[in-house]
Amino acid sequence: MRASQLFWHDASRWSEDTDGLDRAGLVFYFGTRQMLADGAIYDSLRRRFPEAHVLGCSTGGQLAGTDVSDDMACALALDFDATTLRVMRADIAGSANSRATGQAIGAGLKGDGLAGVFVLSDGLHVNGSALVEGIVDAVGRGVPVSGGLAGDGADFVETLVGCDGPPMSNAIAAVGFYGDAIRIGHGSAGGWDVFGPMRRITRAAGNVLYEVDGKPALDLYKLYLGPEESQNLPGSALLFPLRIFDPRHPERSVVRTILSVDHDTGSMTFAGDMPTGWSAQLMRGNFHRLCAGAAEATQRAVLGAGPAADTQSAAIFVSCIGRRLLMGQRIDEEIEAATAELSERCLPVGFYSYGEISPDEGSGFCQLHNQTMTVTVLTEEAA
Repeated sequence: MRASQLFWHDASRWSEDTDGLDRAGLVFYFGTRQMLADGAIYDSLRRRFPEAHVLGCSTGGQLAGTDVSDDMACALALDFDATTLRVMRADIAGSANSRATGQAIGAGLKGDGLAGVFVLSDGLHVNGSALVEGIVDAVGRGVPVSGGLAGDGADFVETLVGCDGPPMSNAIAAVGFYGDAIRIGHGSAGGWDVFGPMRRITRAAGNVLYEVDGKPALDLYKLYLGPEESQNLPGSALLFPLRIFDPRHPERSVVRTILSVDHDTGSMTFAGDMPTGWSAQLMRGNFHRLCAGAAEATQRAVLGAGPAADTQSAAIFVSCIGRRLLMGQRIDEEIEAATAELSERCLPVGFYSYGEISPDEGSGFCQLHNQTMTVTVLTEEAA
């Protein structure tokens, strides 16, 4: 496998590293909604790599080298020696169709030799956990699924996803990797601390949370945010995600972050399911633990892929927009901690998302995470 990084500058052109590829089979690209909206970035990549599958999405910031940028789009071109690729694209009408859409995508990718799936999804009109469950239902639990939900900074207006065509809203893209040569490693870690009393989800429907402990869910957040920050919802709620779990299986907890609020009903829409009867507890960030979590996730992904030090590999980072908002000017510390775990032959690219998809470190089941740093490392085993 060969890999190359590309960066899109204000002059509407790509700059490449010194080992730029003449051809590629797969290209990932990431940029803000405003950068991607006119399709120029996709068009330029299509001309540059006419035979490649080209997938990308809007973000809450992208990883440009080892820096986080809102002014420069980034791309990763990959040329495989012995790995077959297949892509699927689907439109989603709303979160209620998430599982069925995931099943359709998974059915299109299922096949002999499927070694892994990478997904980029609309970030606002999807139930991410149901989407992942649908894909896993179709491809089987033995196939790892990773990726993320597209972002729109802290605006929550529209997210864009492209799959061999200009990026559009309400779209989902996925690529399947096939064969014995491909090696895919995964890692996911948080770094948030729980605080406050344990609560119970008393009314919810899918990914919409109505009541906690019998009271409107939105009231809980307004209590902790205060009057001023409550005016900045839903963005301000990203600083206080919820850890939820089935009381029968507390070791299988997941973190959920908010996508939108309804002040009239007092409800909150999250990126994934909020099952009635589950326990919930507020969380807040710790800078040191967030950076340590990023490093831990990268270590796991590198170990899982197992590339030799002199072998070309690539790392795709998907980190939650809530982590970026919390860390502010110190966000580079997270990226530095993560990329320090990579070899010199591993090229990093990535974006800040509205949800992260990765196998769970405990159960091994693929699921939607929030407020995590997830890492997917790709390489090929030498023949």
